[in-house]
Amino acid sequence: MNPEIERRRTFAIIAHPDAGKTSLTEKLLLFGGQIQVAGAVKSNKIKKTATSDWMDIEKQRGISVTTSVMEFDYHNYKINILDTPGHQDFAEDTYRTLTAVDSVIIVVDGAKGVETQTRKLMEVCRMRKTPVIIFVNKMDREAKDPFDLLDELEEELAIQVRPLTWPIESGPRFQGVYNIYEQSLNLFRPSKQVVTEKVAVDINTEELEANIGKNLADKLRSELELIEGVYPEFDRSTYLDGDLAPVFFGSALNNFGVEELLDTFVEIAPSPRTTRTEERVIQPDEAPFTGFIFKITANIDPNHRSCIAFCKVCSGKFQRGTPYYHVRHGKTMRFSNPTQFMAQRKTTIDEAWAGDIVGLPDNGTFKIGDTLTEGEKLHFRGIPSFSPEMFKYIENADPMKQKQLSKGIDQLMDEGVAQLFVNQFNGRKIIGTVGQLQFEVIQYRLQNEYNASCRWEPLSLYKACWIESDDAAELESFKKRKYQYMAKDRDGRDVFLADSNYVLQMAQMDFKHIKFHFTNEF
Repeated sequence: MNPEIERRRTFAIIAHPDAGKTSLTEKLLLFGGQIQVAGAVKSNKIKKTATSDWMDIEKQRGISVTTSVMEFDYHNYKINILDTPGHQDFAEDTYRTLTAVDSVIIVVDGAKGVETQTRKLMEVCRMRKTPVIIFVNKMDREAKDPFDLLDELEEELAIQVRPLTWPIESGPRFQGVYNIYEQSLNLFRPSKQVVTEKVAVDINTEELEANIGKNLADKLRSELELIEGVYPEFDRSTYLDGDLAPVFFGSALNNFGVEELLDTFVEIAPSPRTTRTEERVIQPDEAPFTGFIFKITANIDPNHRSCIAFCKVCSGKFQRGTPYYHVRHGKTMRFSNPTQFMAQRKTTIDEAWAGDIVGLPDNGTFKIGDTLTEGEKLHFRGIPSFSPEMFKYIENADPMKQKQLSKGIDQLMDEGVAQLFVNQFNGRKIIGTVGQLQFEVIQYRLQNEYNASCRWEPLSLYKACWIESDDAAELESFKKRKYQYMAKDRDGRDVFLADSNYVLQMAQMDFKHIKFHFTNEF
């Protein structure tokens, strides 16, 4: 295996909203030496905001709206983090990100335990056999009993667990974390913004009592005995197969348990793995370069109105200025300034290896799912785009700004934030999203990034489904009968906008030869 590829670790941090993903990302960057002082997601005292929440709307709301890509070096490893939005209205962005990572860290709130969004995300990881590490956060607040938490994780996420660190109490009594994997106890002073000195303590001597008191020392020793008796030994291959999840405890806000997580993670997490395409399976250490686009972001730099396409390198080595083949367009392209990211800050790079995420400047040439190779025709699959569940007409609120509005809508739709349909009956534009919050984000970004104002008009629809059929005559008669409810998507494909579940079921019964698809990948 190529040593460059071997030292890559590409992973996503996923969780329910407010479990502390962005705070954990911020502390990993702190330990990686990328930032000197940690920012906060929302706080009155700390004026610096979190690095990965760089959009204005993210700073105002205190939530992540888009996946941020960050990379740094740590102990001779090259780490690529993707901090994803937890809010279910942006779940699509998170699902797409999971296609580009080799492993996942799931953050769970110690007081709330497993929440709905965490379950859904875990299902996607199980489908793809992605190795999972669980970080139980917020132990500095009153939390559930750690053993109860482990039982809940096993039951709710349907995966075997094995604790690799163990908390000493929780809430105001929280003293720190014992590292079972390395059999060492480190005590820190809590600090929200910098890394403090740690004290190493030997737990088999009276040094432990001196630091945390007799009661807690006895409790810790008996709990560790219990863990050894109840949970299987940690086995790395079972973890890599996606059947065992190591569990870490800590408090991202106060830096407890974060370094233990990072040190163990770089040691046990997988280096880049194989990738499936329609034609064959791609090994990361193959010499020819291959990669696919999993995300497009408009306006990373508001002064330049530029779009960036994020390309995950799947095999070989990407080199600046080398011509690569764009499979969908069937032509070669050169990239003179590919970039690497630290959230919004970007630097130009000369090369990237399998596992890295490269930003390519995009002026409308890329779509999500596009493949780049050295000439071989490959098609990556499994980047989903779901059928929207909420619909509104989008109207121009300022006739003088028509051009800005249509450019803004175009670039935001390229990102996959939402989907655009044009009604064939009246020619009006319809935006479909998975959640209500996306409409507010679109309106805000159009106003602030493109200086275009829009207004929404209500539209009650049940679902959008893509239709296709081998029977041309039946397809034609369906379109005639439903002409008020027919639309085209951005690729010119036929979409049926069903206004109720009943209408959809009747259509499926009446037209036997028409296939109705609920994701646009078929």
